[in-house]
Amino acid sequence: MKYFLFVFALLTSVFIQSQEKFSKEISIVTDNDLFVSIKKDKYYTSGVFLSYRYLTKNKNTSLDKRILNWQVGHEIYTPHRSVVTSISEHDRPFAGYLYGDFSINKIYKNEQILNTAIQVGFIGTNSFAKELQNFIHDIYGFQQAVGWKYQIKNAFALNFGVESLKTILKTEKKHFDLTWKNNLNVGSVFTNIATGFYSRIGFQPLQDITNSIAFNTNLNNEQTNSFREIESFIYLKSMLRYALYDATLQGSFLNKKSLVTKELIPLVFEVELGIKFTFSRFNFGYVINYNTDRSKNLVYNSGHKYGRIAMSYLLR
Repeated sequence: MKYFLFVFALLTSVFIQSQEKFSKEISIVTDNDLFVSIKKDKYYTSGVFLSYRYLTKNKNTSLDKRILNWQVGHEIYTPHRSVVTSISEHDRPFAGYLYGDFSINKIYKNEQILNTAIQVGFIGTNSFAKELQNFIHDIYGFQQAVGWKYQIKNAFALNFGVESLKTILKTEKKHFDLTWKNNLNVGSVFTNIATGFYSRIGFQPLQDITNSIAFNTNLNNEQTNSFREIESFIYLKSMLRYALYDATLQGSFLNKKSLVTKELIPLVFEVELGIKFTFSRFNFGYVINYNTDRSKNLVYNSGHKYGRIAMSYLLR
């Protein structure tokens, strides 16, 4: 009887928690190929992203929500082995990208989303990628990376991004849905366009695109009709991307003194397979990412895999 009362109290507290409203969120996302294999440390090898997002007052009657997001991001790229010494072994350049990101996320009542973003930062030694990777290697007991003296040279980074999403299919009981996703990035680091689909399978009825951790729209306040809801689902996202420019491979057009540059492969196929779920005020996610080769003449030319771990916490 005591066990039953404990379980009932726990479930009741979770349900009550799910019916509350939270208008702010802090999150950390980390990418690393060590999350899928401890033997591989190459290409896009690490990413760390710290974010703070919050609801703002909404005066547009067609919008359900308007969310502002501030983020600090850091990305590390290396050749097929981060410890290569000879410049002839660099099948892609060492490169780091450090930036601040500000985005406005408009969530429409007709289940569409339009996100616009601006990124400002640096590639090159000012990104401190060498120092961060060697710090990570010290933690795992790995050899220090010594090829960073050939990394992409310093340059100012300015990028703009637009993303649109629209739900195009969902089942009556809301255990499956399909969302069409499009991206456009233009700037001094990345210029590309992508399109694809985001499909979810829910362990319980899925939340709409306007109120889900899948799309970072799970914030609510006195203006919104929705509440914090319990979520758990697996998802598959597949994107076809056409790249026109990648400064982490080709070097920046603002500084053409990089000793190692490579030719990019324009057409890239990207897949994410992951699970996301909520617990109390926390949101969690684990994702396996795969992409086909992004540049030519790689030592490992069968694509690249890495993992992603995400956690966020809701605030009133």
